[in-house]
Amino acid sequence: MKYRNFLSLLAIAFCFLFVACGDDSATEVEVDFDFSGEYTLSDQMARPAINTVFVAAENKDDFNTTIPADQGGVYAERFENRLLALNPGYTTNALGLDATTFTSILASDVLSVATTGTTTFFDGTNVLTGRALADDVIDVELLLIFGGPDGTANPGLTSDNVAANDKEFLNTFPYLASPW
Repeated sequence: MKYRNFLSLLAIAFCFLFVACGDDSATEVEVDFDFSGEYTLSDQMARPAINTVFVAAENKDDFNTTIPADQGGVYAERFENRLLALNPGYTTNALGLDATTFTSILASDVLSVATTGTTTFFDGTNVLTGRALADDVIDVELLLIFGGPDGTANPGLTSDNVAANDKEFLNTFPYLASPW
């Protein structure tokens, strides 16, 4: 259910993106949404698996309802402790980040977006400049946690061994593969 809600919110976000990024000289499209009422933040997943791996079970709801601007201050040290428990030999990762720096970045569950250049989670050169649908974010996260400075340490832990999506993505909006 959470996955379906996430996909729905993602589709709405794409709609806003395309409406907002249109040609300024084009006719404006007026969208009429009812935002009255009370809304509650209940889940976030900018970086998949970060919450799953780094947040203790008893803190999941708290993490999911903490605004990202406050997450770093509350969770960075906990994330660092968890990282070092998972990989006691951690020194730096393929990005050159030590444990404190890396977990400080992870603790704020936001997805950065580059407005120019390549959009990718990590392609060896570009780092956290967004996320393309085909990006293998789990492999990237495993590589950054277990791969060491050059990405070759712990080879059995740096991939989930899932090579691609189970269905091809579409070439037209909404781009997501159709459900089974």
